[in-house]
Amino acid sequence: MAAVLASALLAACSTMDYDLAQSERSVQPIPAKLVAEMNAKGMDKSDPILVRLYKQESELELWKRDDTGRYALLKTYPICRWSGRLGPKTKVGDRQAPEGFYTINPYQMNPKSDYYLSFNMGFPNAYDRANGRTGTHLMVHGACSSAGCYSMTDENIAEIYAFAREALKGGKQDAFQVQAFPFRMTPENMA
Repeated sequence: MAAVLASALLAACSTMDYDLAQSERSVQPIPAKLVAEMNAKGMDKSDPILVRLYKQESELELWKRDDTGRYALLKTYPICRWSGRLGPKTKVGDRQAPEGFYTINPYQMNPKSDYYLSFNMGFPNAYDRANGRTGTHLMVHGACSSAGCYSMTDENIAEIYAFAREALKGGKQDAFQVQAFPFRMTPENMA
């Protein structure tokens, strides 16, 4: 029984359906209030994005490039759940959410995820592989459950997914970066 439960938990983030056909939830528009905020900050929905994750603070930041060419923080979302502890993912089955820098291409977007909507972080990246780290199917997804992923509420992943979708199809970026940190790099945290 314990082996069955363990294998179910380890597979929790890996049951993704990569059929790239659109789902109704994957084409939800960016909320009008956020479009107004973007416009006030000199941003367009097609402008490039950057995502930052902070484990200790359980926050996901969405950054967007403005009309000056600089990135500015647009919105901070609470991370509903992440698993493991501070520190990098090292091997398959350690139930550890990854830390590092990951490039998200359009084919990593999953509009028909078992976890509402998701995108694959691309773990392991070149640095992870060079350090012998193993694992697959590490996501940022909805459904507020995690066995190695970063999980958001369905409402929040719908917004994040919409921003990523619009940025990727806007023609100004081919991929976006996710920067996953153990904590904010403040003087106090670095001491």
